[in-house]
Amino acid sequence: VQYSPQMPEILHGLFSIQPGGTTSCLTDPETCKQLFPNTFGQPKLTLVPNSGTSPISPLVGRAFRVGVVFSGGPASGGHNVLTGLLDFMKRRNQESELIGFLGGPSGIVNKKYKLITLEDIEHYRNLGGFHFLSSGRTKIETDEQLRSSMQNCIDLNLDGLVVIGGDDSNTNAAILAEYFLTNNCKTKVIGCPKTIDGDLRNEDIEASFGFDTATKEFSGLVANLCFDAISALKAYHFCRLMGRDASHITLEVALQTHPNLTFISEEVESSGSGGGKAITLLDIVQQIVDLIVERSKIGKEYGVILIPEGLVGFVPDMKQLISELNEIMAQNDESIDPAKFDSSLLTPGAKTLYDSLPEFFLRQMMAERDPHGNVQVAVIETERLLGHMVRVQLEQLHAQKLYNGKFNWVPHYFGYEGRCSFPSKFDCDYCYTLGATAGALLESNYTGYIATVQNLVALSHDWKVGGTPVTSMMNIERRKGKNKPVIKKKLVDLEDSPFLTFKKYRESWMLTDDYRVPGPIQHAGDTNEDRNLTLVLEDMARKAAK
Repeated sequence: VQYSPQMPEILHGLFSIQPGGTTSCLTDPETCKQLFPNTFGQPKLTLVPNSGTSPISPLVGRAFRVGVVFSGGPASGGHNVLTGLLDFMKRRNQESELIGFLGGPSGIVNKKYKLITLEDIEHYRNLGGFHFLSSGRTKIETDEQLRSSMQNCIDLNLDGLVVIGGDDSNTNAAILAEYFLTNNCKTKVIGCPKTIDGDLRNEDIEASFGFDTATKEFSGLVANLCFDAISALKAYHFCRLMGRDASHITLEVALQTHPNLTFISEEVESSGSGGGKAITLLDIVQQIVDLIVERSKIGKEYGVILIPEGLVGFVPDMKQLISELNEIMAQNDESIDPAKFDSSLLTPGAKTLYDSLPEFFLRQMMAERDPHGNVQVAVIETERLLGHMVRVQLEQLHAQKLYNGKFNWVPHYFGYEGRCSFPSKFDCDYCYTLGATAGALLESNYTGYIATVQNLVALSHDWKVGGTPVTSMMNIERRKGKNKPVIKKKLVDLEDSPFLTFKKYRESWMLTDDYRVPGPIQHAGDTNEDRNLTLVLEDMARKAAK
């Protein structure tokens, strides 16, 4: 808590903002331009030292009022975004004020807020969680919500609003920025990239905050289980790791700890492309069974298996089953009791799979959908399903005298443990820098941007800061009969260095006990500046490509 976060020197003094060329979006620029006529095509921005040759902007040093909101699930480092923002504002002008909206975006709509003072925030520096303001998942999208949000920003005389969130939250920030400009509201809107899932990344955003801390926490837990396995010599640990859409967390933890078997959702989903055989749920079970049988032959009745949270949504046959169930459940508008469900409503292949699944799993899969109509993967215990199916198959092999080992297994789910822990030194510095960068963009009257920090593998004083238009990261998707702007998620790329490195070594980890223990998060000592391997490997690949 006493640690003083570091950031680039440029944010401590005078700077100029250097614009690059105009930007577009990822798909359908004409539609995007129609949706964002005022903010589409803005240039990327870089903060550069003020050489003294150009006049200092009259905006510099003015007192300004800024609102800030946490949006979506928590991630370690969020409080340092607040402190970085407030410290920047107070250094520029002691009369500046920061307003915190309470309970997430609903606080903007309902005008629930508090003034954030240096005294109030002092004990939250370098602290995990979002509990100083709390968070929420309200989407500001209806005309009434947009009008209310704008009027509340006007009533509070806000010069700026900082939205701290993931892809959906920053899409919302872009919509607010456009709406405010269209209606001549002076409030400028800047986003900050947050998500432990690591899927808010692109050529300008090298990392979303919270990923580094979460993966270090999860790696420590998995490493503990690796050592437990090799100590007790009697159990397999089935570990499901958070990450609804992307497998970045699972991949990073695998690189850090060297488990015996790891599934990557994106690899499973791609298995049927190019004319190859699509991997089914039974194929995944068979892979685990084969591993256990082979390890048993060399006297090893233990091991560690990693499973991404979203795996069930990527396995082709499960994906088809879930899609059909979604359609049926959308007509019922509620959860369905598997004991009363007529599986003949499904296509033959989906029916066969459905009938083979245990009832506990069906109940989880057919529970009430989330507000977007998606399966709530956090409540689907894939690790228990796989453990159950593996046990059944091993019993059959044992009866056929093809397997003589002893199979004990322990299920684990690691998710919420990594969202609110004390942030790593990297996340402390990164978040503090993001907050100050957001303040710099607002002071200079920019809107519709997301704060960016680059060269993150270097020490913090060598980081490059600036902003990227949110619209430049967008896809246009057709949802419920309307064109909807959506920030594209970064999934695991099977041609990128992190996956290729994992692919190179994973077979060697299967039968050996090459477990690695990365150790606890450090703020001092030889390893305190260690970056996550995903960031390091991607940076090495970028430099090699130049």
